[in-house]
Parts: sequence; C-alpha cells; structure tokens
Amino acid sequence: MTATAPTPARVFSPQEKTITLVGLMVVFLLSALDQTIVSTAMPRIIEQLQGLEYYTWVTTAYLLASTVMVPIYGKLSDLYGRKPILILGIGLFLLGSVLCGMSGEPFLGNLFGGGMLQLIVFRALQGLGGAALFTSAFAIIADMFPPAERAKFGGLFGAVFGLSSVLGPIIGGFLTDHGSASVLGYFIEGWRWVFYVNLPLGAVALFMIIAKMPSLSHRAAGKIDFLGALLIVMTTIPLLLALTWGGVTYPWDSARVVTLFAVSAVSLVLFILAERRNPDAILPLGLFRNPTFTFGNLASFVINMAFIGIVMFLPLFMQTVQGVSATNSGLAMLPLMAGLILSSITAGNLVSRTGNYKPFLLGGTVILIVGVFLLAQITVGTSRPDLGWRMFIVGLGLGPAMSLFNIAIQNAVAPSQIGVATSSSQFFRQIGSTIGAAIFGTLLLNNLQSELPRYLPNVPGMENAAKNINLGEMRASSGGSDTDKQIKAAVDAQYTQIEKAFRGDAAATQALLQNPQIPADLKATLKNGGVAAQVRAQLTAQADAVVGALNRGEAGRQALLASGSTPGALKTQLRALPAAALATPGAAQATAAQVRQSLLASEPQVTAQATTQALAQVRQTLDAQAKKLAAQVSSGMKQGFTAAVRHMISTSIWIILVGLILTAFLPVVPLRRHQAGEDAPAPVAMH
Repeated sequence: MTATAPTPARVFSPQEKTITLVGLMVVFLLSALDQTIVSTAMPRIIEQLQGLEYYTWVTTAYLLASTVMVPIYGKLSDLYGRKPILILGIGLFLLGSVLCGMSGEPFLGNLFGGGMLQLIVFRALQGLGGAALFTSAFAIIADMFPPAERAKFGGLFGAVFGLSSVLGPIIGGFLTDHGSASVLGYFIEGWRWVFYVNLPLGAVALFMIIAKMPSLSHRAAGKIDFLGALLIVMTTIPLLLALTWGGVTYPWDSARVVTLFAVSAVSLVLFILAERRNPDAILPLGLFRNPTFTFGNLASFVINMAFIGIVMFLPLFMQTVQGVSATNSGLAMLPLMAGLILSSITAGNLVSRTGNYKPFLLGGTVILIVGVFLLAQITVGTSRPDLGWRMFIVGLGLGPAMSLFNIAIQNAVAPSQIGVATSSSQFFRQIGSTIGAAIFGTLLLNNLQSELPRYLPNVPGMENAAKNINLGEMRASSGGSDTDKQIKAAVDAQYTQIEKAFRGDAAATQALLQNPQIPADLKATLKNGGVAAQVRAQLTAQADAVVGALNRGEAGRQALLASGSTPGALKTQLRALPAAALATPGAAQATAAQVRQSLLASEPQVTAQATTQALAQVRQTLDAQAKKLAAQVSSGMKQGFTAAVRHMISTSIWIILVGLILTAFLPVVPLRRHQAGEDAPAPVAMH
C-alpha cells in the first residue's frame, strides 16, 4: 500500500466536533429516511407514471447502485479524503432527488423512455450518491474520535436509523395524500415531495459539511484500482439481480437466474486473483487475516440476514392478520424501533466507558434470540400490545449489533485502512440484507403454499390460490379485498347461470346439473322442467280442483272461498260470479270451464312472478353463503399466513445462532482511548 488514509492533522475543538457530528447526523438521516419514505408513495407513483411491471425496479435500481459503490467510495475516501467524497455523494444524491421528483414531467419528454423508466434511472443516480453518505459518515467519525469515544456516537446514529424507519412511512404517506400544492403557478403532486423533501435536509448538510466541518489531512498517493472496481460491479450486480428476481420474477432454476449466479461467481474468482496481486487493491484481501475484521463482518452479515426477514415480513403479518393499514405499518413497528434505539444508545455509552464491546454484542445477540423465539409463538389471536412487547425485546437485542460491529472492525485495523474497513462493513451488511430478503421471501412463499391448503375451505375458482401467492401484491393490500372480490365473482357467475337455467337455457341447466356443489333440491327442480314446469303443474292441479268444486254448484264455490289454499285473485273471481252461473248443472259446468281456462291462461304471468321470487331467494341464499365463505377464507388465510410466518421466524433463530457463534470467535481488542496517529499500529487482541 502506497496510500494512507485521512488522519487528524490537529486536535479538534469540542465545537468543531459537535458541528461535524450534527452535520453527519443530518447526512445519516437524509440517507436513512430515503430508504423508508418512498414505499408508501409507490401506489400513487404507479397510478400517475404507469408501469406497474417496473414496480420492484424503483427499489432495485437504488440498491444495485448504492451497494456496488460502497467499497469504491471507501477506497476513494482513503485516497482523497472523506470530505470531498461526502460532498460528492450529497451532491449526486440531491441531484438524483430533484430528477426523481421531476420524473414523468412533460418538459422531460421521453428521456430514458419516460415515466417509470425515468424514475428508475434517477433512483440509480440517487443510489450512486447515497452510497457515500453512510460510508463517509462513519469513516469521518472514526477519523475524529478514538474508538472508545466513537462507540457512544455509533449508538446515536443507530437511533437515527431506527427513528427514520418509523417516521419514513408516516411522512411519505402524509406527503402523498396531502402534499399536492401549487408553487408559483405550477402544480406539484404530493408524491413528488417525497423526493423534494430531501433538498432542505441536503442543503443544511452541505452547508455544515462545506462551511463548518474541519478539513482532515490526507495523502493522495497510490492508484485507483479500476480493475478491482469493475470486478466488484461484475460480482455484485449479477448477484443482487439473481437474488431479487429468483423465485419472484423468474424461477430459481431458470437460465437467466443461473447465468447471473455463474457470472457473479466467475467475477468473484477473478476479483480475488486480481486483488491478491494489486498493492493498491480496492479491498485488500490481507484484511481477512485479521480475525476481528473477518468474524465481525461475517457475524454482521448473518445477523442482518435474520434482521431483514423480521422487519420485512412483520409489517406484512400486521396488515394481513391484524388489519393494520400499509400506511400505518411503520408506526406499528414502533416497539421494535424503540427497543433498538434504547439498546443502541445504552450499549454505545457503556462500551465507551468500559472499552469492551464483546460482552454487549454477545448479550445483545442472546436477547435477540430470546425475542425472536417469543415472536415465533404468535397466533392469529395475538393482539397488537402482545406483539408489541415481543418486538420490543427483539429491538433490544438488535441495538448493539447496529453499531458495535462497525466500531470493532474500525478499531482492529490500521488508520490507513479505516475507509475501506468501514465500507466493507456496510457492504457486507447490505449483501446480507439482500440475501436475507431473497431467502426469507422464498421461505415464506414455500410455507404459504404448504400451509394455506390446510386452512382454506373448498372455494370455487380458488383451487390454485396457494400456488399463486404474490408477496408484492400482499404487501400492497391487507390480503382480504382480493379474496372478497374473487368470491363475489364466483357467486355472481353462479347466480347468472341459475338465472339462465330458470329462464329455460338448456346449456345452463345441464351445467348446473353436473355441478356437484349445487344443492339437491335445486337440481331436482331443474331436472323436472324448472320453475315453469312446477307452475304449470300447480295451475293444472288447481284448475282441476276448481272444476270439481264448481261442478257441485254454490256449495262448491263456498268451499273454495273458505279454503286457505285458494289464491286471493281466484277468490275475487269466484265472488264476482252471479248466482245464475251455478244455478243448474249445465251452467255450473260452463262456469267451471271458463274459470279453468282463465287459470291456465295466467301461466306466463304466474311463471314470471314465481321465477322472480325464486331467483330472489337464490340470490339471498348465495349472498349469505358468500359472506360465510368469505369469513372462512379470511380466517383460513390468516391462520395459514400466521403458520408460515412462524416457520420463517423459527428458521431465523438458527441463523442468529450462527451469528452468535461467529461473535463468540470475535477477539477482544480493547478500544483505544486516544486517537491513533498516522503510523500507529493496529491494536492486537488480548491474550
């Protein structure tokens, strides 16, 4: 290595440290908020820009660009200083934010394909800048503060991250729903402010960094490892694409996904070969001989895998099972974030006093295992408060890991490698999160496909419901509305078929007779000619009875009038008969024949009335059955989803156990109480 990293040229005053810290916290908030604020605006963005098929790319583009650039920025900051790299990152991030907010505007025309495609390109630009924010902020703190003092600030930054996770969805939802406004006669939709809100925060951060942050000395010797940077891109982008697409857009064994994995693997081998021979490697492989660097990054990688599985799918559980709206799901995560903030700040301060981080990392991981075990016991009937205290314990366990692994890694390397060590820590975290999202997403889908059939009733048209589960759609709704629509569509189709059969459609009648779900009494009616045949038979029997009665003369008429089974219209007709009409046997027979003819002539009208009444009864019955069925399906979906989430969370316990074992192998390297000089050696483990 011919390059050395920035080192303090002088002792910084408390005022300089405070101003720098505040500026860096604004930078950190800017980056962390952007990762959570966009999600709640996406339905409105899709509605206005169109391009639902590009939905996931709005996030994927940012993820790809930021992940790839993290190690590159780390190396560049070691070569040319943190401050210019941070300023460059903020500038790119704000430029990307402005362009994201302008996506789809008429004055941009069809640039990059217009609409959603524009937004995707500009989100990638945002990611290029955003990668410098996290990495540079942590590296600057490492330059200005000794590790022992640095720990408590790491806790504060972890708290900012937790707070942004809660505030982001709330702010995003509010701006989307209520932020539309006219500025200088130009109407700006509410969702655009989700990106424009970065501008005032970024302006404050830029001012504080440029005008108030002290310069950090550096030596710009050495060369940029262009080949290493290219191979990182060729390793990371195919890997992230394969993990993002696998099992969702394309099957895991599809040629596209397998090819991406193969390209990533070959590029990784080439990267290792190239870096071994390069004295100015972008990621010096010699760092992996440092056990703190290796075990710290591996443990952080593994724990972030488990962490993402929890924070991604707990909100989905709340929406699907507990009925929490998507907009309020961020607020529902408050107990977890409260625990994270509390333990992050507390652990940071205690480590700053004791100089020993390992007990807090081990203790936090044990608490995390306990909390995740408690989460794995949730049921459909688990209340929000009951879920909340379990989430709080999980947050308590996560807090120390959010900052202390980074502190341990920075403390274990020489000052000349702090930038690349910090960026590698962030890089492994992001890769762990991506792999975790892919693994747990696939695991949840597989569990849903095995669990849902156990709980769902036999619903027409829903035979393949478990196979067609889509996590993206489930995240966009509570999961119940689509099922209700599906049941209503099935009921409406069945009613239409019954109506056709009742009105004499032979094909509809035959289809109903062959349907095993049609009640036997309805089939019996259809087999015997339907409502029309029943009405004809009833009228014929009634006419025969009337003829027999009237043939007996006046006594027969009185008997018909006294009978409760005689229709009201017929009674009216009988009362209107003159006495002479029944005075003689001949007159009675003639009158009886006329009444019979009148009854039989009313068949079309009576049939229409009977059909209408029968269909109304069918509609009422079907609606009642649909309501009952919807409740059964909703209950089955909740039970099946809860069982799938329990399985997934239980699996994460084993992953966290691996993280605990890796943390146990972490050497105990005392945190330095004083900032190391340029040529100070890295601390060694205690024996």
